[in-house]
Amino acid sequence: MMPRSLEMLEQQRSQITEQIAALGDLRCGSITSTTGRCGKHNCRCHKPNQPGHGPNLRLTFKQRGRTRTESLPDASAVNKAKREIEEYRKYQALNKEFLEVNAEICRRRPSEPDGLAPQEKKRSKPSSRKRRAK
Repeated sequence: MMPRSLEMLEQQRSQITEQIAALGDLRCGSITSTTGRCGKHNCRCHKPNQPGHGPNLRLTFKQRGRTRTESLPDASAVNKAKREIEEYRKYQALNKEFLEVNAEICRRRPSEPDGLAPQEKKRSKPSSRKRRAK
């Protein structure tokens, strides 16, 4: 791999920023399927050898440290959720690339002098308070 200049890295960082800004609606999570029995005791799902209700598709995601689920009632809601999750995956990849490029820029950028010459820096003085005996 050919070494990249600082200007090329900064240009790449700008391009990644533009790509992130161009992303559409996005959300984290995954689509899961659930099956189960309902609360009606006379329903067919409670009879022996019956599969139960489902599969019911849901969007599962984390919010403030807790797992949340949203029902996806029809195919259009499922497709919308899939598009939003795909956009989130693109965002994650771009964010990772952005951080890697930015770290490389930080490594290559020369450090700036701190303004004080070594003789001007003051040394901290030891405390004049007496130490307490143990």
